[in-house]
Amino acid sequence: MAFTFFMRDQPTLEYAADHMIRYASGRSRVRIWEAGAAHGQETYTIAMIFAEKMNQFAFKNLRIDATDYDQENNFGDIVTRGVYPYDELQRTPEHLFKKYFEPADEPGKFRVIADLRNRVFFQYHDLLSFKPIGQDYCLVVCKNVLLHFQQEERIKVIKMYYDALAPGGYFACENTQKMPLELSHLFEQVVPDAQLFKKIG
Repeated sequence: MAFTFFMRDQPTLEYAADHMIRYASGRSRVRIWEAGAAHGQETYTIAMIFAEKMNQFAFKNLRIDATDYDQENNFGDIVTRGVYPYDELQRTPEHLFKKYFEPADEPGKFRVIADLRNRVFFQYHDLLSFKPIGQDYCLVVCKNVLLHFQQEERIKVIKMYYDALAPGGYFACENTQKMPLELSHLFEQVVPDAQLFKKIG
C-alpha cells in the first residue's frame, strides 16, 4: 500500500530491533522481510534503526528484502533510488536525518546514503500468492497491509510469514491488527504494548 511515512510506529520497530539483534547475535547472515514496502519510507526507517543499534560489522551482514505488488507506481525504482522530498523527512529526528541522508540532484530532495541503500533489495511480490519470497528470516515486518485483507486471507498470509521465519524469529505488524486466534499456537507475543511476536517451534 502506498500510504506510509518515515518513523511510523517507531516504538514497535525499536522493540523488534532490540529483540531480533539479541536473537541473531553470531549469525553470519541476518535477513529481514519488509512486506508492503510502498515507496520505502518504512524500509529505510527500519534500516536506520538497525544501523543505530548494530555495530558496523554486524550491520554489513544485514539484508532487508523489501516487497510490494504495485508495479504501476514504480515502487521498485523509488525504493532502490531512495530519493525523497524534504517534506516527507520532517518526522525523522534531526540527528538521523543528518547522518543518513544527503542532498539529491533534484532541488528539495534528499537521498538515503549508500550504506543503507546497499542493505535494501526490492522485489515485486503478491502476498495473496501465499508463497514466501524465501526462508530463514530473523524478522518479518508487515504494516498497513493486513487490514486490507479478509480474515481468511490474513490467516493465510500470517501463516506464510511463519513459514518464512527461522525458528524463534520475529513477526511485527500494526497495532490495530491482533493475532488471529487460529494462529495463536504459532506465535508468542513478546511485549504487551506492541504487536511483536516470536515464532514458536
